[in-house]
Amino acid sequence: MSGPLAGALTGAVYGVLFLLGVVLGVVGGFEHAWYVGEIPGAAIVWLAALFAVPYATGRLMGGKLAALMPAAGWLVISFLLATPQAAGDLVIAGDTSGFVYLYGGAVAVAAAVVVTPSKGSWLLRSYGRS
Repeated sequence: MSGPLAGALTGAVYGVLFLLGVVLGVVGGFEHAWYVGEIPGAAIVWLAALFAVPYATGRLMGGKLAALMPAAGWLVISFLLATPQAAGDLVIAGDTSGFVYLYGGAVAVAAAVVVTPSKGSWLLRSYGRS
């Protein structure tokens, strides 16, 4: 597909990927605190999911921007949920599971973006050749 419709469709897909990251952040923010004994089991499972989703979207769309969009959505909402609100509410607490989820998740989404293969830089491609 080419033309203006292709650009609009691609932009819409990137917007949906950002919203996917927001959904991951909201659900993960409320569900990361389950422990298995002394181990924050749910936070560790979320780390795997937070690596897998950006990596998979980047691989499926063929670029790092597709991996960056859900990662950015997750980062924005998760760090907002980790800050105290005016009423004193806090979703991601400063305990072991909160630290594992928040900081480990930031490392996981960053690693997913870094290891996602890209098509190459537009600066290094020859214009007009495929």
